[in-house]
This record gives sequence, C-alpha cells and structure tokens, in this order.
Amino acid sequence: MKFIQAISGHRRALVRVLGLRPFATTTEEYAKRNYANNVSEYNTVVGSLTAQRRHYLLRDVYDDMMLDGIQPTRDTFHSLIVGTMKGARLQDAFFFRDEMKAMGLLPDVALYNFLISTCGKCKNSDPAIHILEEMKKNEVKPNGQTYICLLNACAAAGRLDQVYAIVRDMTAAGLGLNKFCYAGLIAAHRNKTPITDDTPKKIIELVEQSKGWSSVEASSDIAENVMMGVSEEELYNTSTAEYVHRRGFLNRQLTVYHVAFHACAELKSTEALETLLEMLKKDNKTPDVFIVIQTMRCYLHSGDIDRGVKTFDDYLSSGKPPAVELFATLVDGAMVGYTPRGMQLAQDTLEKMNSRGFFLNTKIGNELLLAASGEKTGGYTTANYIWDLMQTRKINVSLPAVEAYYNGLKDREIPPDDPRLLLVSRTYENLRARFGPARFS
Repeated sequence: MKFIQAISGHRRALVRVLGLRPFATTTEEYAKRNYANNVSEYNTVVGSLTAQRRHYLLRDVYDDMMLDGIQPTRDTFHSLIVGTMKGARLQDAFFFRDEMKAMGLLPDVALYNFLISTCGKCKNSDPAIHILEEMKKNEVKPNGQTYICLLNACAAAGRLDQVYAIVRDMTAAGLGLNKFCYAGLIAAHRNKTPITDDTPKKIIELVEQSKGWSSVEASSDIAENVMMGVSEEELYNTSTAEYVHRRGFLNRQLTVYHVAFHACAELKSTEALETLLEMLKKDNKTPDVFIVIQTMRCYLHSGDIDRGVKTFDDYLSSGKPPAVELFATLVDGAMVGYTPRGMQLAQDTLEKMNSRGFFLNTKIGNELLLAASGEKTGGYTTANYIWDLMQTRKINVSLPAVEAYYNGLKDREIPPDDPRLLLVSRTYENLRARFGPARFS
C-alpha cells in the first residue's frame, strides 16, 4: 500500500477545494490515483497518518471516504478520534463524534474517554464536563478511567475547584484515588492562576499522601487502549506521556514523583525539588532519566548553572545510558538569559553531544533553534551551529523556528548575498507560502 499518495501534493484535497471531482476516468486511472479502496484500507491509512503524527490530514482522509462512498465503521471513528486526541485537535474530534452519531453509531465509554482526554490536551475543561453530561443522557455508564480523564482535563486547565469536586464524587462512589488522580491534583495546583506561595508545599504534601495508593491499580490499561496504542500516561495527559515507550527512560511506578518534579521545574522551586530528592532517597528509589532532566531544568532555569551542570555530569559518570534529551536540556537551560558563559556552555554541549553520536531530532532541533535565535547580542554562533547540524541531518525546520532564525540573521551585519542568509531566506519563504498566513490571504 503506497500511503505516499495520500500525503504528497494533496492532489485530491486540492480537487475538493476547487469543487471539481473527475468522475469520468478509466478504472486503471482511478486505481492509480486512489490510495484506498475499502474501509479496511482506509483504516490502515488513518493508523499510518496517526503514527506519522500527521493528524492534520485525518479530515482529508475522512472526506475522501465520503466521496468514495465508503461507509466508516465504529473502528474507523475510534481510530480517527484517537488520532485527533494524539494531535490535540479538539474541533476535529467533535466533528468525528457528530458524524458518528449522524450515522447512527453511538459513542461508547472508551470513545468518550478519548474525547475527554482531547479536551485535557487542549486545556479546555468545559466541554469535558459537557461530555460527561452527554454520557449520562445517552445512558453510557462512566468507568473509573472516565473520572480520571475528567479530573486531569480540569487539572490541565487549572480548575482546582472542579478537580476537588470530582475527587469528592469519586470518593462518594467508592472509587479510590490512584497515582494518576494524585498526579492530576499536583498538576491542578501547578496550573492554577495565580500561583500562590504555598503551591510547592502543597505539592510535597500530595506526594506524601499518594504513598497510600494501592499497587494493585498499577496495571489498569484496558484492552482497547492497548490495541489503539494509548497508554494511561497519554490518556491522562501526564508530563511523561511522550516518553512512556522509551526503554530505560521511566520508572512507571514513580508517576506522582514525575509530575511533582516537573511542577517544581516549571515553578523554578529548587527548595521543593531538593525536598523531593530527599523523599525519593528515603523511599529507596533512584532518579530515572525523566527526573534527572527535571532536576537540571529546575536548576538551570533558576539561574544555577553550576548545579545544573553537576547533575548532568553526575548522571554521565554513573555509567547509566545517556539520552539526547539530557544534552538538549543542558543546552536549553544554558541559554537562559543568553549570558556569554551560558551560550558557550550550550555550544560546547552540542559539540560533545555530536561527538558522542547523539543527534538532534525534528522536535528537539526546532526547539533549540527557536531558543537560540532569541540571542540579541553576541556572534549568533550557537544558533548557526544548530542550523548547520539540522542541515547536515536534513531535519525539517518548522516555520516558527526558521522565522526566528531568519529575523536574527537580518538584525546582524551580514551581506545580502551571504550563502547562509540566502538559504535561510529561501527556506523561510517556502515554508511561509505553504503554512503561513499568506496562503489564505
């Protein structure tokens, strides 16, 4: 199956925009142009696009199904809504929900959970609460995952009042709080506005309280979620969701600690961080890669480069396998404030990373290029080095990253015919033509 036809050129999507559909074609021409011929093949295309993180094409695929006269099944809608959940595309998720209902297919509890999770990813708790009301109206019985999804959706929006209301409802219904509930409570305190002085203290208290949750609840992934490739961490939008399948990266029993360390890094609370490290030590647990990264972030973003570097060096000297994210965290944190020492440390770390055989990926490369491009003074050497690394690895540059880099180059005294400036300018104009506002003007 050649899926590339589905994503190269957007030929059929363009025909659809123009209002033209060439029905008068031979069977051979149609077969050559078409990328799916039945519901099973369309389901495979949906799964492939989701795996490639090309969630923005799911509506196009669905429209093509309709134009081809192919009836989606319940499995098709589940795959489409899981794809929109992973891509945090709330409007698309509700569109597919409405299309499903229009075809006489009522969502089940698993699909409703995916919808609530999507609301959480988009930090929009109101529609998540409406979904629960819809479930009750349609006599779809919520399960434990429904309430935890709802709790974490409200937590992502910083709705502390709603989170505690859900906890009371769960307790009244005889449902115990597991590690993901405590993770949601910590996230709610972190995300509420305004943040109060006692927030770090409250996070520590919740970590202590969480130690009573039952280990029997540790493996509650339901079969459908496993089949759809959705972990509990992703379903509940925890800060570890993108790393859960990385071998040796996470100790999944430390979920509450993970969320707490992440909150401390976001709050730049080194005091709370060190309390957590002591608590972890008393529990006879060692920090995993995720916790080491959050420790580095907390120190570096608090302006304490020395302890950030020490944490990095201690991990490397421990003999444990390193990860590219460790190097990227040090680079990103060193660039805070764009001090001469920090920018030099960032470049030295990039060179060390490269020499040890660790390379930037698309996500990390674009994040670092965007950060490095904010340097207003200095030689711009770190941003240039990141750009060169990305070009060497043929990494696709995002529009925000290349725009920031291009603007930084223009602010410096560089000849108009400089090869670097010309390449960056051409890349920027191409991306703006494809994805920028000019495309719709």
